[in-house]
Amino acid sequence: MATTTQEKEVTHEFKFFRVYKDGTVELFRPPPTIIPPFDDPATGLRTKDAVISTNSPVSARLFLPKTTNPNNNKLPVFLFFHGSGFCVMSAFATEYHNHLAIIANQANVLAVSVEYAKFPARPLPACYHDAWSSLQWVVSHAGGAGPEPWLNEHADFQRVFIAGNSAGGNLTHWVVTHWAGKIGLPPGVTVDGAILVHPFFGGIGDDSQWLYMCEENEGPEDPRLKPAAEDLKVLGCKRVLVCVGEKDPLLVAGENYVEALKKSGWKGSVELVVNLGLEHCNHVFKPDEDNAREVFLKIASFINNQE
Repeated sequence: MATTTQEKEVTHEFKFFRVYKDGTVELFRPPPTIIPPFDDPATGLRTKDAVISTNSPVSARLFLPKTTNPNNNKLPVFLFFHGSGFCVMSAFATEYHNHLAIIANQANVLAVSVEYAKFPARPLPACYHDAWSSLQWVVSHAGGAGPEPWLNEHADFQRVFIAGNSAGGNLTHWVVTHWAGKIGLPPGVTVDGAILVHPFFGGIGDDSQWLYMCEENEGPEDPRLKPAAEDLKVLGCKRVLVCVGEKDPLLVAGENYVEALKKSGWKGSVELVVNLGLEHCNHVFKPDEDNAREVFLKIASFINNQE
């Protein structure tokens, strides 16, 4: 059947996609190249995939570095949410597999990279629920009887770090604030730090794409889009690292987040780092450049408290 002109009429166009009058969505970026988990004989890093929830569904890729201390096999947990506009990319994409591999090796952490819901298959706020489910799943191993052996055997639940870049930085804030802060975590679990790299937040320009993807919203002041002072005040971690790119249009969003956090009355410590020369999330796609390496070194030093 031929497509009519009316059916191809564009009703909405955003940075990442356009919407046609017939309801179809055209993403501007091609599907990511997905790679399976594998062990790296050069570094000793092992990787595997795990199912977090079959209801949603939510899954994750785990990264276990070669231990450098055989007498202590417990590692910090690094729960990570990838970026790309809530609608593209994957935890299983080549770029994000390599990204987490670098972090796991350099910071010596057990990393859990979450494959959460993407628009339009599962519109927002599904990704926020998936992020919470992933944290619940991780901490369910705190007693050593969870479904994933690596977490049971190797995770130090007194040193949990929640992190993400771009859209994943937004999810990180929401999980650490709303869930770890307001609802709380089980005994024996401590979120040591939150790491937001080139995070996306509203209030600096056109927020229409996020508002379109999330039909259940409170407008431009929605606390998931623009962090509220009352949420920041109860941030459920001890420390926060916010990295912003010098050439990133979202630099202001990260700076505003840090200033709002300082003024909120939160009792923890926050550090702002400007990644010189970096555009938005270039460290993910060009990790071998010198200014990208600085991002990885900073994340590792923050986790290992080597400031």
